[in-house]
Amino acid sequence: MNPANPKLRIDTHTHFYDPTRPEGVPWPGKGDATLYRKVMPTEYEKLVKPHGISGTVAVEASAWVEDNRWLLEVAEKNPIVVGVVGRLLPSDANFTTNLKRFQKNPLYRGIRVTHEEIQSATNFARFQAFADTGLTLDVNGGPEMLVDVAKLSDRLPKLRIVVNHMANVHIDGKEPPKAWLDGLKAVGKREFVWCKLSGWVDSSRKRDGKAPNTLDFYRPAVDAVWSTFGVEKLVFGSNWPVSDLYAPFATVHDLAAKYIAEKGQVAEDRVFGTNAYDAYQLKK
Repeated sequence: MNPANPKLRIDTHTHFYDPTRPEGVPWPGKGDATLYRKVMPTEYEKLVKPHGISGTVAVEASAWVEDNRWLLEVAEKNPIVVGVVGRLLPSDANFTTNLKRFQKNPLYRGIRVTHEEIQSATNFARFQAFADTGLTLDVNGGPEMLVDVAKLSDRLPKLRIVVNHMANVHIDGKEPPKAWLDGLKAVGKREFVWCKLSGWVDSSRKRDGKAPNTLDFYRPAVDAVWSTFGVEKLVFGSNWPVSDLYAPFATVHDLAAKYIAEKGQVAEDRVFGTNAYDAYQLKK
């Protein structure tokens, strides 16, 4: 475990982008009135200050290779960004070349891929080489991806993997779907697999700020995640500004903070701080 100041509260999932650039952005679309705007760390820093968040890991949603460079430049100018998870396509013939290029920057802590990309047998050699770098692989997808995350971890046991948004299970206040629960069992307590305690309000699928703000609504799903990953393998993430489609940042943060507070001070220090350092090997 990498020692870190437990008072440093890390948000492991934010997105920054600028549609006003000459080349624009591939995401979000112009029709999205909430998200299609300039979103930068200066705004985020003001937003999270009342909640004690002192750093964030920015995740690149764009598959444009040079947007990895752009996000690293943003991070270098904004100290609140303590790490960058880039986006490189494993199927790209230049994957290895681009990875070597970006990983020279110490802020570059890994890449995010999709469930479909880890399923592809043709990509395995790339993931094998990626594992050798010691960087972290974020995986985004639905509940069905958990079984394949487990398989990848078994084949590459030293590969650092972070499951995004609790595998995007639909949260409706009731007992979670059996397929997702079975997937959690498949992942188990593997040494190098973490899970983001994120996507709560998003997974309610109640847009326009209508996501429930009561902890009990989310508890059945979060309890299942906690029982699988526990105090050592969960990291807090907001998914801001995407989360704004469903609830304000204060709701997103406070739901997680209230839940983890029930688990005690050690859990709070780890889920909001130390675990992020472990998962992404952030600079102390």
